[in-house]
Amino acid sequence: MSSDIVLLLWAAGAIAVMHTLVGPDHYVPFVAMSRALGWSRTKTIWITVLCGLGHVLSSVVLGTVGITLGLVVTQLESWESYRSEIAVWFLIAFGLTYFVWGLRYAVCHHPHEHVHVHAEGVVHTHLRVHEHDHVHVHAAASLGEESSLKRVTPWVLFTIFVFGPCEPLIPLLMYPAAQKSISGLVLVTLVFGLTTLATMTLVVLACSLGLARLATSTLERHAHALAGAAVLFCGLAMKLLSF
Repeated sequence: MSSDIVLLLWAAGAIAVMHTLVGPDHYVPFVAMSRALGWSRTKTIWITVLCGLGHVLSSVVLGTVGITLGLVVTQLESWESYRSEIAVWFLIAFGLTYFVWGLRYAVCHHPHEHVHVHAEGVVHTHLRVHEHDHVHVHAAASLGEESSLKRVTPWVLFTIFVFGPCEPLIPLLMYPAAQKSISGLVLVTLVFGLTTLATMTLVVLACSLGLARLATSTLERHAHALAGAAVLFCGLAMKLLSF
């Protein structure tokens, strides 16, 4: 293995870590959705890995096609930029939609204070969530929507990540490695991909465990709205700050 390939392998690992940490879209959506939808640790890991694979492989496929066809880097970078715009707007749209639904969900699950006066003159009050008192059309609908969201959300995130490119992979790693050897190209791509997946998973787990330690029981009914807001601001940050 040439020294150039060894250097590219080290660069692939370092760039993958920095690329993941600097981009909040690599972990914020998973942490937020895991908390709001009550994903288990195992499910959170699998969804993060699945989306990470879509994220990396889409750029690998594009880079491979570009190298095979002899396209110049600038041509592929324009495609990556276009894909990035689509992914960011998808993320913003998803976050905004989820935030609005989360606000509606919180309203439907607002606890009410009930006062009871007994025959002997004893008065007591207690809180009940509106939907537990009687079957309410809006509350029942929100529960059905929540169930649908639990099924659909992982695939929405996967779609967003398939469109989201790994910007440094093609110009900084794949093209230089391809100039040396095919085996070097494969190794560099593998190191970048595996390091990206590992970093995403570790950050998501660390943030999820930290969030679980916070006493947020009073905010439970607002969990969906807060998750939507987190994803929305993440998308806006990606758009406005060009992460």
